[in-house]
Amino acid sequence: MRRVQQRGVRLTLAVMSGVAVLMLGVTFYSPTLYRMFCQATGYAGTPKTENVQRSDHMAEDTVTVRFDANVNSSLPWRFQPVQRSVRVRLGEETLIHYTAVNLSDHPVTGQATFSVLPEKAAPFFSKIQCFCFSEQTLAPRQEVSMPVLFYVDPALKDDPGARDVKTITLSYTFQRAESSTAEQGNTAKIAAAPATTTGG
Repeated sequence: MRRVQQRGVRLTLAVMSGVAVLMLGVTFYSPTLYRMFCQATGYAGTPKTENVQRSDHMAEDTVTVRFDANVNSSLPWRFQPVQRSVRVRLGEETLIHYTAVNLSDHPVTGQATFSVLPEKAAPFFSKIQCFCFSEQTLAPRQEVSMPVLFYVDPALKDDPGARDVKTITLSYTFQRAESSTAEQGNTAKIAAAPATTTGG
């Protein structure tokens, strides 16, 4: 009887593991599903933006949040945080800003990805409002302010694996959006095409 029970337990665990691997595989093959998976679980240093269970009280504990900005070489923008870091209480909503400037003489569309370090702090870092994942089009020489509203959940201090975190880094990387890249390619092809004339 005991062998039958053990075999049943092993079978159940195998099935559950198989389903988990299948779900993870599907998310990796679909960028949208992968993004949603990361946002929902905090996987790969992604801040949670969905199904966040926030503690009802603000803790007296504080953490330092640093802000990092990067721009892909294909994007002619200057992108930087207005302030390099802030010290916040756990549970306290905080508003900060990044600025972006289009340094080129034509409109350019960019899109940002983000991460949180250390990764173990990502499930507790919640963005209420941000510019990530949305395409941003800037006119020539246009400068814009990009706000980020966030808080760090007080549950951080109760988690054995993350309670030692004193500094969190929120990092954004802007790159040229696919739509903008395709647009630029089509423009280049049109400009390179030989002119045609019609005989009269």
